[in-house]
Amino acid sequence: MNRFVITEPASCIGCRTCEVACALAHQEANEIVVRQESFLPRLKVVISKEITSTVQCRHCDDAPCVNVCPTNALVYSQNSVQFIAERCIGCKTCVIACPFGAMNMIVKPVNKSVAGGISANAMQPHAHKCDLCIDFATGPACIQACPTKAIHLMDPASIDDMLRTKRELAVSDPAPGVVR
Repeated sequence: MNRFVITEPASCIGCRTCEVACALAHQEANEIVVRQESFLPRLKVVISKEITSTVQCRHCDDAPCVNVCPTNALVYSQNSVQFIAERCIGCKTCVIACPFGAMNMIVKPVNKSVAGGISANAMQPHAHKCDLCIDFATGPACIQACPTKAIHLMDPASIDDMLRTKRELAVSDPAPGVVR
């Protein structure tokens, strides 16, 4: 079972600290994150009248984005779905396939070789998604930064704990009108 990050809407205050932490954690050397074009968090805080929460990759076990990617730019690795930028052709198929709206497209400058050995600067679109901060020993930056601790890493053990708690609550606090 793949790991993923989930947010408790009841605890999320919509402060966007998680977005800032994500953008800072993934900034490239010499990149200034405070500029709008460089602020590229891999999750999105959604605020509505009824709910405030994050939307980010769920690292699905049978991920639609992985299944449709024609270049294998999305792969399963370390109990998650990871993105290999060098393979991406910017076709946006993964964006369409994601049922959560967690895949995004960004445009980055690249140096491309053209006919005759000439190189040219160009803008290349490619997919952008949560990578669970897989290269960081401390884990996902969004979890560490959340002031209300609304964001959690879900893995098989934490899912089992949650299910056990729900079952215990269901037995100890039956629905109204249920006779024991």
